[in-house]
Order: sequence, then structure tokens, then C-alpha cells
Amino acid sequence: MALDGPPPSDDVSDAVIDLLRAARVGGSFWGARPVGLSLLLRIGTPVAPEALAGLDPHEIGLLPGAGEAPRGRTLPPDCDPWGTIAGVRAVHAAEQDEWALVAGLLSVPVIGPDGAPIDPARLRALLKARIAGALYRDPFSGLPIDAAGAIGQLADWRRHLDGNRGLAAASGMAFWKREAIRAFLWDGVRSPPFLSAARGLRKARREGGALAVWPSRVPASTAQEAAALGVPVARVEDGFIRSRGLGAALHPPGSVVVDRTGIYYNALAANDLETMLATHDFPAALVERAARLRARICSSGVTKYGAQPGAMPALPKGRRTVLAVGQVDDDLSVRLGGAGVSGNLDFLTRVRRAEPDAWIIYRPHPDVQAGHRKGHLTDSAVLAHADAIDSGAPLMQLAQAVDEVHVLSSLTGFEALMRGCRVTVHGMPFYAGWGLTRDLAKPGPARGRALTLDQLVAAALILYPRYLDPVTRLPCGPEVMVERMGNGSTPPTTWLIRLRTIQGKLRRFMTLFAEFLHG
Repeated sequence: MALDGPPPSDDVSDAVIDLLRAARVGGSFWGARPVGLSLLLRIGTPVAPEALAGLDPHEIGLLPGAGEAPRGRTLPPDCDPWGTIAGVRAVHAAEQDEWALVAGLLSVPVIGPDGAPIDPARLRALLKARIAGALYRDPFSGLPIDAAGAIGQLADWRRHLDGNRGLAAASGMAFWKREAIRAFLWDGVRSPPFLSAARGLRKARREGGALAVWPSRVPASTAQEAAALGVPVARVEDGFIRSRGLGAALHPPGSVVVDRTGIYYNALAANDLETMLATHDFPAALVERAARLRARICSSGVTKYGAQPGAMPALPKGRRTVLAVGQVDDDLSVRLGGAGVSGNLDFLTRVRRAEPDAWIIYRPHPDVQAGHRKGHLTDSAVLAHADAIDSGAPLMQLAQAVDEVHVLSSLTGFEALMRGCRVTVHGMPFYAGWGLTRDLAKPGPARGRALTLDQLVAAALILYPRYLDPVTRLPCGPEVMVERMGNGSTPPTTWLIRLRTIQGKLRRFMTLFAEFLHG
């Protein structure tokens, strides 16, 4: 029913409305997006015959309502109003209709029941009143929030869901990750089915969609086959804030990235993160959010691998100290982002060459140390180039205690940067080449733009990944994931995790026993 005038709306500023329009949230923004429409009509809204003249019924979208339906295409109740309205020439609905309010924000004409256009200023005032008349609650903390906070949360959800549009199938996802992957790849309507790479390619080609893959778990030929068939590939990997526990120990990820161009650790080809870092216009509000996020990460002690309970090693006084961080030898980030460095021994040799007079402490990768992955070096091999080995000290505390951190392509370098450490990079990880690290490899042509640390954090931790709250299982922003990790929220220890732990210990015992036999 039309009102004589909108209720007071002084509590909602134009800035909040601008946030809403930019985020495109409100209504069923997660829903389907019908295409080929020229006009939208709420069933029950009178419409002049001439307004429908020249239109095929398929071009007239009928929104659910009460009354006699004219000719047209009846739309499902949960359609995305933003994507649907953006392509039409007019919306016929009452001024209080949420589709009319969205149309007003998108500058699409709204025709009321009397056949006259509704003033966009009135629609804006009604929208302010609607927003001011509601109460908002954070779904993760249960605490009250304001409208701007609610819009920000919904914007994270929108970015998550939009990134999954058009995924026809998923391949190479480990069975123990699939429950989480279903949630990560849900587009608001459905999650893609898990199929073999061959079947997934056929389905994607048939539907005109993309195939999501875990790169290390599909045949090496999948990308070439997809290109030959004209099927886009979306590569899925663990995010940079993943969970409390190792992926090799079967702890499901709390964060993933879905890259439609390449993947962040492949310095030999373009990827979404590199393009974002090279071209994105980082607004001040986003950079300020990144600064707050970085401060929270550093104060809470959150790292990719969680807290380490070991004691700090004694560092020599009056001598330059360097931390050299090992990796998994056969990891794709080493093969594709290592700039020709062939594993941990080669890396250590280069660190000593770059730091001939320094006291070097070597930190093996935790998955290697746990016996799950390749890259183990004997103590004698390490101590031929380094002065000490550490495998249990709190990694970020150790990074902040030394004069310099050396990495090949390890995420440890990024975490150290966030904590103000000096970082030397021997490979070409995503955070190198932007003026924040000492780079011993030549950056690719796409890099070279000078970024601030918080611009890097904004892209790498807010815009690029997606997160899943381990408590509510809802998509969330990085702040929620950091809060959960900081306060001790952990995934349950399943029988698979226990079995994987035993397997790793057995492998490590066999490795050390072989070293003993061979002196």
C-alpha cells in the first residue's frame, strides 16, 4: 500500500546507500539471473497494453504476486534482482516493492500501478526508511551491528558466491575435503558435482561452464585438453589463512582461492591475484580494513601452521642472524615459483652465498618434518651451509628475532612481511616484485608497481580468497576466521586425522632409520 510519505530516515546516510549500491546486496542476491528480459512486471500491478507492445512473451519477466498474470515468463521467487534488473528497460511495481527500490538505485525507470513513473528520489527515501526500520545482528558473534556492517558482511558473501558462478563440475578434490569444498563452491543455488577430469570436461563443454580443479590432483594434460575444448578452468587451492592444522594431516581448509586465470604460485603465467595487485584501485576503506586485519593477525599470533610450542633457540649476539625457511621439494609453488632453485639443498646453498658472514638457522617445512612430504635433508647436509637447525620454535617469533628472513616462495615470507620483518626472496612468490621485499630473482613483466603492505594484504587476504566459518559453516570474511583461530576454535580430530598422523610418524621413523644405517 502506498504511503503518504516515507517515515523519518535520518539514521541512514547517503554513504550507506552508496555502499549498498556498490555491494549489490539486498533481496535474493544469491539467486538465479534470468537473461533475455526487456521488462519486469510484478503480477497484480496494472500495466498499459502499449507498455507490452512489440515484446515477445519471453522478454517479459513476471515476478510472483497475486492477481491475473499477463503473458510473459514467470520467474522463480528467488532471483537476483540486481543482475536481473540491470538488463531491462523498466520495472512495473509498487513503490514499496523491493525490486522497485533496487531499480531506483540502478537508475532503471519504475512504473507504478497508476502507469506513471515513480520519482527516483522518492524511491531512495523509501529505501532509507526500510533500512532504518530494521535491526541487524552479526551472524558469527550474535552481537548487534549497524546497517553498514551488515552490508559489508553481505558484500563478502556476494563476492564469494559470484566467484562460483558458472562452475559446471569439480575435479581432483580429495574426498576428505569435499564437504568443505561443496560450501566453498556453492553459488547460491547449487554446488558443482564432483566428477573425474574427463567427465567434468565433457559436462562443462556441454553446459558452456567452467571446470574447477585441484591442480596437483588432476592429470597434467587437463589444462591442455580444456583449452582444446574451449572449457575455462578454475584452479582451487588452499588459502593463506587456512585452518588450525596441516592440510597434509587431513584438516579441511578454512580458506581456499578459486583462480579463473591461473594460480597464485605460478610465476610463469598470469593469475587473478597478480592482475589484482598490478591493476586494482585500492579504495581507502579497503586499505584501512586490511590494516585492522593485519594488526589482529599479528596480535593474535595466527599463522598458516598454527602455534608451535617449542622453545626459542639462542641467537648469537653481535652477529647478523638469518632465518632460512625450507619448503616441500616437489610442491608446485617450488616448481612454478622457485625461479630455478631446485629444492631445499640448492636454496640453502644460495642463502649461504648471499649471506657469507651471517649466522644462519634453517627451519624445515612442517609437512616435511612430520613425514608427509618430500624435502628432508640430513643434519649433516644442512649444517654444511647453515649454523643451526630449528623445528619447533614459534615461527613468527623467530622471524621477528632475526635480522633477515630468507625464503624461496614460502608463505612464511608474506607472514613475516606483515610483522615488519625484512624479507629476502630467492624465487618469485605472489608478494615479491612490489617493492616490499629484496628480490634475488628477476620479477616478471606484470610486476613492478609499488604497493603498500596493506594494499598487498587487502588483495591477498580479503579480495582473493574465500573463507568458511568453522563454527557456523557460513561463508565469512577473514576477520571471522582470524577470530576463530585466535580464540582456539578447532576442527574435530577425526579417525582419518589420527591415521594420517600415525602414517607420518612411521615415514619419519623409516627416514631417520635409513640415515642411521648409512651413517
